[in-house]
Amino acid sequence: MRAVIVILGVVLILLQWPLWFGEGSWSDVRELREQVEVQERENAVLRQRNRALEAEVRDLRTGTDAVEERARRDLGMIREDETFFFIIGGSPERAPEPERLPAAGDDSGAGTADDHDTREPAAGDGLSVPEEAFDG
Repeated sequence: MRAVIVILGVVLILLQWPLWFGEGSWSDVRELREQVEVQERENAVLRQRNRALEAEVRDLRTGTDAVEERARRDLGMIREDETFFFIIGGSPERAPEPERLPAAGDDSGAGTADDHDTREPAAGDGLSVPEEAFDG
């Protein structure tokens, strides 16, 4: 009888070993669940970013307002019937920073300084003005 109990105990240990220490054990399952949670949070952030980009693309395709806003903000463009006022000594905190656009063919979504015009904007205004504007 004692031999049967010892054999059953050994069989029980052999069956339990992979559950606690082998591949697919409780600790592996816990680590995988943590990885899934981290990935789901990252996916949620990326989904939100994708929705914002889709909305911007939709705006750029459907109307001229978004294109005009980008031209004003990023390129410093003005309309022909408008007058450009350059304010000297304005506080840099109020000046908007131009948004950097990704270079053509750049899949990362983030451009670098090498991808864009690197000339410094005048006095923190965030806009560059062509030299022809000062000929008059």
